[in-house]
Amino acid sequence: MPYTAFDDTADDTLSSGEETRPMTFGELGVPGPIVRELARDDKKTAFPIQADTLPDSLSGRDILGRGRTGSGKTLAFSIPLVARLGEYDSLGELAMEEFRREIKRRKQEKLEERRADDFLPHPRGLVLAPTRELANQINDVIAPLAHVYGISTTTVYGGVNQNRQVRDLRQGADIVVACPGRLEDLLRQKHLTLSSVEVVVIDEADEMADMGFLPPVKRLLEQVRPDAQHMLFSATLDHGVDTVVEEFLKDPKVHSVDEANAEPDLMTHHVFETTRADKHELVRTLASGAGQRILFTRTKFQTKKLAKNLTQNGIPAAELHGNLNQNQRDRNLAAFESGDVHVMVATDVAARGIDVSGVELVVQVEPPEDPKAFLHRSGRTARAGRAGDVVTIVLPEQRRQTRRMLREAGITVKPVEVTHESPEVIELVGERAPIVNDWNLDKSQPVGGKRRGGKPETPRLSKEEREARARQLEQERNARKKDRRRRRAAERLEAAERAKLDMERQARDEKPSKPRKQNRAERRAGLSDREAERRDYLFEHPEERRRSGGKRRQDRRQETGKRGDWRNDTHRGADAHSRRHDDHAGFNGGKRIHRRNENRIIVDERGEAAKRHERRMQAKYGNGSAEGSQQRHTKHFGKQSKTRRAPFRMQGTRSGRR
Repeated sequence: MPYTAFDDTADDTLSSGEETRPMTFGELGVPGPIVRELARDDKKTAFPIQADTLPDSLSGRDILGRGRTGSGKTLAFSIPLVARLGEYDSLGELAMEEFRREIKRRKQEKLEERRADDFLPHPRGLVLAPTRELANQINDVIAPLAHVYGISTTTVYGGVNQNRQVRDLRQGADIVVACPGRLEDLLRQKHLTLSSVEVVVIDEADEMADMGFLPPVKRLLEQVRPDAQHMLFSATLDHGVDTVVEEFLKDPKVHSVDEANAEPDLMTHHVFETTRADKHELVRTLASGAGQRILFTRTKFQTKKLAKNLTQNGIPAAELHGNLNQNQRDRNLAAFESGDVHVMVATDVAARGIDVSGVELVVQVEPPEDPKAFLHRSGRTARAGRAGDVVTIVLPEQRRQTRRMLREAGITVKPVEVTHESPEVIELVGERAPIVNDWNLDKSQPVGGKRRGGKPETPRLSKEEREARARQLEQERNARKKDRRRRRAAERLEAAERAKLDMERQARDEKPSKPRKQNRAERRAGLSDREAERRDYLFEHPEERRRSGGKRRQDRRQETGKRGDWRNDTHRGADAHSRRHDDHAGFNGGKRIHRRNENRIIVDERGEAAKRHERRMQAKYGNGSAEGSQQRHTKHFGKQSKTRRAPFRMQGTRSGRR
């Protein structure tokens, strides 16, 4: 449906110069719980853009609004966003009790919903912002109002780990303040759905168009339910913003409180022309005041260098630029907001992300090329009805470009040639801040500091405290290890008992299993063969072999009933064959070697002459072994008298293989 462009002559718009009586939020139809919460923050009357847009936005109509920076646009869409999602009011003390019971009931319903296995986060409110800093600023405004209704909020943006954002979504965040890029990533990962969004807000739409965010913004809006309320705030309708309005806003109500390039009434501009030699001293002088001030540069390198230079000269300064991660940005910005430092050096990344009402002076160290960037830089001061000054430092070669930019921005100011000692500069600086030497941000703002919308983190500890903390953690780890060991031992004991019971149960129910096969030691321990025992005894007592040899031969002749050589019994069966080898091994000193399932006998096959020689040597040199006597004989007579032994050969087996 066609819409009316930003027409300041329309009946439903207000002029910034029109005299009107300030209206209270209650008169504009804001619900009672929100009015009371605003009153706690000393906000009782509405700014022009809030008074103009609230009646329509609270009724659920699509809004197309424009207002200069610092005019209160964030609160203008935060109030209807929370009020429409809350959908409950309270009147008087009795109604307040009923209101609390209703909020408690809703929280319980949400808790039961999250416990479902198929739960998929589905926020009901969505706010899109171009930068992380602006997303945090918006969340800081919405969170206190949403808390009144038991509504939770979260921020979603890139540059940080997504685990915290996913956790907040799974815990049932109702309002999501997001940058388009990271939100699309989470949607692709199926961490949430936008099908339940009832109110969607697009803030700084022209800035998102300049940053190339309009294509993802359109893709996100296509996933929102068609009957959702849309509120779009933009300074201009260029770079494709008009196409977003035509496609997604239905019969929007146009509210234009100020011109896009309108200069706030309480803002004073100064253009200081100086030389390159005196520029650095002029910047240090402007930064030395006691009030809060922001110094803008063009590049990240200039920002870092200037902040370091000011700090070394006794002027504590924090930096804000794109090379910092999100934790560093939050930390530096928190230090500036809390007053730990009075100087913030920033690039244009902070032009739309810093909302500090106490900024007295904005110094544009390097004038921007874009008039829009100039206005947004200047808009960091003279906010919320307070006065402020903007200084633009110009070198001789920058005069023509700066004059053209100021003309396009609609600002008329006469340049003044100054030095760092000029009266105009001294008057603008005002009270000087004390010089601080050896300043470090770690001393004034601990690492992490206080996160936006979160709880304060643990401050930085001293060396002794860190060591004590490390010892405590070590003790806790050791205690956890002991507990794990005890638990595992108990588990093993329990498992063994269960296995024992299972085996006993199986033994009762099943057939007896086959006996286990004995090993060699068990077999040898259970030998009952007298012949085998005799052989073992003779093998261990060589001196008994000669005595028993003759007696055994005589007994064997009597058994066989034959006279002559006992070796003839080798042809009389396997038993005689086995006995022959056993006796031969015992008589001639053969070795009996045990193997699995067999007994192999190694027999000395030397000739009779060699055996007689060995016996003579044994008788001559003592009762040692034959082998030892041979070694002594060899040593005495030399190598020439060595006897050559015949190789051993396996003669047979007692059992097993044959």
